[in-house]
Amino acid sequence: MVASLGTDSGYVPYTAYSAKSSYIKEHAQTLQAFTNALQKGMDYVNNHSPEEIAKVIQPQFEETDLETITTIVKRYADQDTWAETLIFSEDSFNLLQNILEEAGELEKRVPYEDLVTTEFAEKAAQSK
Repeated sequence: MVASLGTDSGYVPYTAYSAKSSYIKEHAQTLQAFTNALQKGMDYVNNHSPEEIAKVIQPQFEETDLETITTIVKRYADQDTWAETLIFSEDSFNLLQNILEEAGELEKRVPYEDLVTTEFAEKAAQSK
């Protein structure tokens, strides 16, 4: 490995989900339950050793031995890849737009407040 983008880039929201406003309004409980489950996953990786995490996720990577999975998880942990909460900050949003723009994948920037809602992540973080 020559360099780690995770170390140098800051918190990039690699995983996010989107929904129409109508879906958010009609299915708020479902979205909250889903977000709570994701937060539990974040809590798990932030409170367990790379060895413990590797053992849990190993069935998803049948072709990879436990030692390799542990090494990869340790790398993520050492570079502080996992944020404490799922709250999608404006700084992270702007960083993501910068990356997409530089890659030629974003034609027009969007204001944070027009596209992002943090209400579900905030509630999930409070229930920790």
